[in-house]
Amino acid sequence: MSARLVDVSPAPEPRAPVEGDFGWLRRRVDAVLDEFLEAQARHPVDACLPPLVDVVREFVRGGKRLRPLFCYCGWLAAGGAPEGGPVVKVGAALELFHTFALIHDDLMDSSRLRRGRPTVHRVLADRYSGKDSEAAARFGLNAAILVGDLCHAWSDELLCAAGERWRRRAEPVLHAMRTQVMAGQYLDLAGERTDDALDRSWRALRHKTAGYTVERPLQVGVMLADGGPEVLRLCTAYGRPLGEAFQLRDDLLGVFGSPEVTGKPVLDDLREGKPTVLMNLTWQRAGARQRAVIKELHGNRELDDAGAERLREIIRRTGADSAVTELIELKTAQALAALDAAPVPARARTAATQLADAVARRTR
Repeated sequence: MSARLVDVSPAPEPRAPVEGDFGWLRRRVDAVLDEFLEAQARHPVDACLPPLVDVVREFVRGGKRLRPLFCYCGWLAAGGAPEGGPVVKVGAALELFHTFALIHDDLMDSSRLRRGRPTVHRVLADRYSGKDSEAAARFGLNAAILVGDLCHAWSDELLCAAGERWRRRAEPVLHAMRTQVMAGQYLDLAGERTDDALDRSWRALRHKTAGYTVERPLQVGVMLADGGPEVLRLCTAYGRPLGEAFQLRDDLLGVFGSPEVTGKPVLDDLREGKPTVLMNLTWQRAGARQRAVIKELHGNRELDDAGAERLREIIRRTGADSAVTELIELKTAQALAALDAAPVPARARTAATQLADAVARRTR
């Protein structure tokens, strides 16, 4: 019999959390995910599922848990108790939705690594029993789509397990968040360079990352704590620019980061031809010869390290990397200014400030 709405509550915290210390929340979210996935493996609808549960379990290991953390900040800002109440289970549901999004994102980007480990479609391709490499790759892609869909369904299941009261409060924001991330993902797909390319990249960034990673999880936390419109407005004033800073940093790391630190190959974004703000600013500032090189190399699936370095040099010469760094500082300052002006509890201010610093200055 399938496990449905199982009780996945972790053991109670032995003491109240310390301001600015998120380790306890990450541990509790991880415990909920572990127990939920263990239940899915113990009571599967079919014997094919436990090995797939193991793939998901390995994939979620080592995540930053940013969405549960921002959900907790929203909860605190609306007057929620420091112990977090429903945030742990709802945050775990957010993580399973995030797992779905990452698995599908890796498929669309043909990524080989995520968090320093093979992506789900590569793991599943390696398990293909035949000797035909093309068939194995196709199997891995198709199976990964299904595993991602499973995580989407399990996210809803875990949200229901949090309790009807909390599900009703969170769902309106979650529905908006899901639609928003799909729109952002669509805008993020590489296509022909157009006159509105920079505008399109900003729209993708705001939907796919700013809303999905920061603003919407904050709003979920506020809704769980039954917060009012003033706190919801803070979620936008603080969350949107901070989410933009997060993605801008990600764009820089995708080109200039160290794979040993980021866990992702540094060539992926350039080979995919990702239409990021960074690359669209580079294009706007580039001369005719530089644009010819960008056309030749950006989005070239055969791009090697030497070609990537040529693109990096153009980015540096146009000053696009410095401009993006300045934008990160500006957006972070905007977020913190909104937080400073808001009448929120001191604990919420401490937590949100710490998260803003971590997001803006991260190296992975």
